[in-house]
Amino acid sequence: MLGILVGLKQEAQLAKRFFPDAVIALSHACESGAVRALAELKAAGATELLSFGCAGGLDEDLPPGTVQVAGFVHVDGQSILTDEVLSERFGANKVSVRGGLYHSNVMIAQAAEKAALFHQTKCHAVDMESGIVARSGLPFAVLRVVCDDAARNLPPAAAVALKEGKVHIPALLASLVQHPGQIGALMTLGRDAAQAHKSMAEFLKQL
Repeated sequence: MLGILVGLKQEAQLAKRFFPDAVIALSHACESGAVRALAELKAAGATELLSFGCAGGLDEDLPPGTVQVAGFVHVDGQSILTDEVLSERFGANKVSVRGGLYHSNVMIAQAAEKAALFHQTKCHAVDMESGIVARSGLPFAVLRVVCDDAARNLPPAAAVALKEGKVHIPALLASLVQHPGQIGALMTLGRDAAQAHKSMAEFLKQL
């Protein structure tokens, strides 16, 4: 049975649309949530795993909307290879980007930090779920789409406005009051996220 670990509710809806027979669990975009979600998937009988959804860009050459089927996950200083058979099933032969995905337990918000991580690890993108999946002991694949430009800093609201897998409006508004200058950056991030969602949906239709 396929178990899919995602960060956000919108990603879960997309996964359910294209993989209706899979069991899906949400991390709510945090590492502790990913640990709980993995336990849910195992308890439901998952025998193979897919880490699915958006990822933060680390490689400035990859624009938002770039789909990656990762060849390995870099977590806690080691690189764990994905399962080749599963990766092929989820489109490894249809993407231009394989390479690595970096697991972080915190959001990577600053462009300088993204550039440093890319230089150190050669990973093209980052998320907070794939490392948990990689250390599960089960065969796994990673299907992610870049949702922000590695060359730009994330606006402050990005770190505080998510709750229970979706945008938390009170927290968003509070951040806007504190940092009104981020409105333009938030609009850009919203456009990038919409492009990422569209790109992933189009990619899944090809599968």
